[in-house]
Amino acid sequence: MSVPTQTPAAHEPKDVYDPTAVERKWQQRWQDRGTHAVDLEHGARPFYQLMMFPYPSAEGLHVGNLFAFTGTDIQGRFHRQMGHTVFQPLGFDAFGIHSENYALKMGVHPMTMTPRNVGNFRRQLDRAALMVDWRYAVDTSQPDYYKWTQWVFLQLLERGLAYKKKAAVNWCPTDKTVLANEQVEGGLCERCGTPVEQRFLEQWFFRISEYAERLLQNLDWLDWSDTTKTAQRNWIGRSQGAQVDFLVPRSGDLPPEDDAAVAGDPMVMAGTPITVFTTRVDTIFGATYLVLAPEHPLVDALTLPGRRAEVDAYRAATARQDVVSRKVDKEKTGVFTGSYARNPATGELIPVWIADYVLMEYGTGAIMAVPAHDERDFEFATKFSLPIVRVVASEGEDADTPVAEGAHVHAHDARLVNSGRFDGLTVPQGKDAIVAWLADQAQGRAVTNYRLHDWCISRQRYWGPPIPVVYCDACGTVPVPVEQLPVTLPFLEDFKPDDSGVSPLARDASWYHTPCPRCGAEARRETDVSDTFLDSAWYFLRYPSARRDDIPFDPALTRKWLPVNSYVGGNEHAVLHLLYSRFITMVLKDMGHIDFEEPFTKFRAHGLIIREGAKMSKSKGNVINPDEYIDRWGADSFRTYLMFLGPYEEGGDFRDAGISGVRRFLDRLYASARDMTADGAPDAAVLRKLHQTIRKVGDDLPRLSYNTAIAAMMEYVNVLRKGERTPHRDEVMPLVQLVASFAPHLAEELWERGGSGNGSVLDAGWPAFDPALAAEQSVTLAVQVNGKTRGTVQLAPDASQQDAVAAAMADPAIAKFVTGEPRKIIFVPGRLLNLVV
Repeated sequence: MSVPTQTPAAHEPKDVYDPTAVERKWQQRWQDRGTHAVDLEHGARPFYQLMMFPYPSAEGLHVGNLFAFTGTDIQGRFHRQMGHTVFQPLGFDAFGIHSENYALKMGVHPMTMTPRNVGNFRRQLDRAALMVDWRYAVDTSQPDYYKWTQWVFLQLLERGLAYKKKAAVNWCPTDKTVLANEQVEGGLCERCGTPVEQRFLEQWFFRISEYAERLLQNLDWLDWSDTTKTAQRNWIGRSQGAQVDFLVPRSGDLPPEDDAAVAGDPMVMAGTPITVFTTRVDTIFGATYLVLAPEHPLVDALTLPGRRAEVDAYRAATARQDVVSRKVDKEKTGVFTGSYARNPATGELIPVWIADYVLMEYGTGAIMAVPAHDERDFEFATKFSLPIVRVVASEGEDADTPVAEGAHVHAHDARLVNSGRFDGLTVPQGKDAIVAWLADQAQGRAVTNYRLHDWCISRQRYWGPPIPVVYCDACGTVPVPVEQLPVTLPFLEDFKPDDSGVSPLARDASWYHTPCPRCGAEARRETDVSDTFLDSAWYFLRYPSARRDDIPFDPALTRKWLPVNSYVGGNEHAVLHLLYSRFITMVLKDMGHIDFEEPFTKFRAHGLIIREGAKMSKSKGNVINPDEYIDRWGADSFRTYLMFLGPYEEGGDFRDAGISGVRRFLDRLYASARDMTADGAPDAAVLRKLHQTIRKVGDDLPRLSYNTAIAAMMEYVNVLRKGERTPHRDEVMPLVQLVASFAPHLAEELWERGGSGNGSVLDAGWPAFDPALAAEQSVTLAVQVNGKTRGTVQLAPDASQQDAVAAAMADPAIAKFVTGEPRKIIFVPGRLLNLVV
């Protein structure tokens, strides 16, 4: 779209850029004019731009939030300039343990503290000039939102995808709650640093594992950051392998020293299968013992009386560990149960151990140990003097080559040895042949396994949405009817959790006891609240329908605006939040509530901000308070500097000295608009640079290459103001349009001063681009003689090799180095000419 042609208003000579005045003026104008209001029903070319909604901490907005939000806001503003109706909502992820712990620390109830925090965030976000229509804000802690979070739970319950079971969980004894695996770091709670324990509690789960393959396959076509897709693939963890049954023998088949003990133990049943999962069934001839997770249901039956005390003590010690710490490399420990099982490949009896490095959450909770070809098994076997048998040999090795530590990984073309009829097969051939052989004997089968486990949504805390279930002695587990939602979170004066593993909600007798929705008899409410990941797993669906209280999402608006066109967020949520959102979307699609199964068409992860080379923390005193910087430099300078720090998807180092350079750029832009003239015609060289800049910024913004776009605009201003020349308005006003996404207040001010009328610069469109004007009239060609640079020549962009040689030989400073006809000519058009003489 062309820029206005009216004559600019006159300015006082000493008129200078005052960001405080400009920003105050335009924030009020935007509010009065409804500049950011979106017509969801009738808007043309809808574009849904989503940013990850923040947790409203009492400390207020931090610079990491603003870095993320500004980068997202630039995308939204750019697409609005390109003619889209842009919906860019924002809300607050207000439930959860962070808010609750802070409330406990400060002695303030979260129902009082959270609205106050939200208000402070709104103030800061408005100062940052986000293009948000606050009419569609959501707050997960408000009943009008969590009513529908409870509805989502009921949909999964109806579908058979929500269930309750007793399971091993990470328990923080300080926070008194269950922690997800990613909330445990080095065996410690990420929030408070307390050593985490393992507990067995009744928990609600979602069957996300049933969607594992679908979640994995769809990653092939999603337009997401490669690092994010890789993280999700690794978390889902698809592995091809086999399940193999190792049978417990009759007592008479056991070694004599163990026979009497087994015969006297009625719990050991001959023929009981111990089923293992393995991705290396080709190594089964080298399986010399089995290892079960201490929680495995067969451990009690397999433990002999003489081993009972040691096994029980080991299981108790394991129960005090967190789940995550058991996965990391450490000294191997374990206990022999006293029982044996028969290796179906060799027919030999091998001992059954328990060890904490085997987890019930992976595979079957039992492994066949092949110490010659697995590092963990090798360490375990070495420590407990168990047999180590080589069954795979690489080039230069044979069946008798000793197994040394670290020699467990073999090339793809390694061959089987000590493996009976399968000797000589490659590893892939051995896998196929052995699993088929075991299947024929009904002792094995090929299976696909996943690392992904069902999603535990129960939390034994106060500050969250109550799970909408009632327990009745007559009717059992009863879902709360939709018409009775929300199950409102009661005000509890004492909401501090205790060590019982029961939510504080159980203390409110008037809330806990309730009539059964089916029979009317006295029943009991579920006292667990749901995981905050459930709140955020569907919030993007709620935004367009946030003003309706009768349905979770309006069908027509949902069809028009979803799935989300562009989502920008942090890498810390690249796995679970995105995975859970995808799962919930798939379930709602399967139930006919929506017509798409992937929520986010495009996702990009932003980087992190550090301060003066160090990670920001209160203890280091290097935390950035956005209010202080906006007060001093203005929001536009702060926004632009954040985007100039480095590649947006990598982040950057915030250094105070750097922001002054960005402020000088905006000052020069302001002065250019103040001093510009409409007389005469634009300078051809400046116009060429302008159109090159329009092309560069237009290419960079969709790629999130904000720092290079800003650098291009700065470079253009240097050309525009070279020698303090007076710029022409046609050289200035397109730059105002380019900078509008980064410095929105200043752009609106200069657009108005340039005679544009009352419309927003965003609605004026993107500046017109002319490829002919952007084309260089000449290029500088470096000339080398025998590889050494001897000078440069100016040529037309499409000059031929013959033209280049002629120009070089016409330059005496170059020609003097050329003796005779060149033996070879190397010509790179537009860049290089090398004459070899």
